[in-house]
Amino acid sequence: MISDADGTRGGAGEFTARHAEQVLREACDAAGLDASGAELLRLGSNAVYQLKTSPVIVRIARDPDSLEEMERAVRVARWLESVDFPATRVLAGVQQPTSVDGRVVTFWESAQDREEYATVTELADLLRRLHWLEEPQSLGLPYFDPFAKVEASFQGLDGVSEDDQNFLEDRAGRLAKEYARLDFVLPFGLIHGDASIGNILRARNGQAILIDLDGFTLAPREWDLIQTAMFYDRYGWHTRSEYEGFVHHYGFDVMNWPGYSVLADVRELMMVLWMGQQVATSGKSAKEFARRVHALKTGGSRRDWQPF
Repeated sequence: MISDADGTRGGAGEFTARHAEQVLREACDAAGLDASGAELLRLGSNAVYQLKTSPVIVRIARDPDSLEEMERAVRVARWLESVDFPATRVLAGVQQPTSVDGRVVTFWESAQDREEYATVTELADLLRRLHWLEEPQSLGLPYFDPFAKVEASFQGLDGVSEDDQNFLEDRAGRLAKEYARLDFVLPFGLIHGDASIGNILRARNGQAILIDLDGFTLAPREWDLIQTAMFYDRYGWHTRSEYEGFVHHYGFDVMNWPGYSVLADVRELMMVLWMGQQVATSGKSAKEFARRVHALKTGGSRRDWQPF
C-alpha cells in the first residue's frame, strides 16, 4: 500500500497502537458499537480500525488539534453523498466527530470486505470529476498553505537529531521562497489534498471511491496530481504505463509544467517530516527517515524509499 501522508504534529502523549486501541474501545462504547476483535488497518496520520462485529471503520486522528478539520471532513462527506460522488460515507446515527482522551474519533461505513485498491486511471477519473464540482460555501473549506503544515510538522520531531532538523528547516526555508514564485496553470479550487493510490478503494460493488476526506481544501489543482507523478518519476512506485494512463484520463501532465520539480520537492519534504514524527516510536520509521534524509542531503536516488 502506498499511503505516505503529510500529518502534522503529535500531542496528547505518544500515538501508539496501544493508546489508539484504548481510545477505540472507549469511543465505541460511547457510540454503542462493539470494538472486540477490531483490526488495525493503518497507524499513520490516523489509526484506522475495521470493526469485526459490524461494517464500520473507525478513524482516530494523530493530531489532537484536528477537531475542526474532522468536523469539516464530516461535512465534506455528507455533501459528496448529496451530489452522489463516489466517496467514503460517514456512519449515520452516531455523533460525528467525538473526542476521547484528547484524540478525535470519527466513524465511517466500511466500503469493502477485503482490502483492495483501485487503479491510478480511476483516481484520475475521480479527480477530474471532483475538480469540476463547485463546493458550497457552507463547507467552510480553508485555503491551502503547505508551509503552515510544514511548520507544524517540525513541532513533532521527537527523536530526530538537531543536525537533521536544521537541515530540514533550511530546506523548508529555501523551498518556501521557490514556491512563492510558482506560476500555477490549472484552475484554483476544491482539491482532495492527499490524492494518491493509497486513498482510492474498490468498494463492494466494484466502484472506485475516494477516502480520507480530511484534507479537502482550496488550492491549485496541481496539488492533487503531484503525488502520482512523484510516485512514478522519483520512487518507481508506479509504472510508466500506469502514469501515462493517469495523464490520459485526467487530461494534464503535471510533469510538463515548469513548476513540477519545486512542487514535488515541497510534497517530498512533507512526506519526510511525516516520517520523522514517528522516529521516536518506530524503529522501522526511524530507519526509513534516515534513508530519506540521506537522499535529500546527498541528492541521491529515491528509488530505495519504501512506501508506508
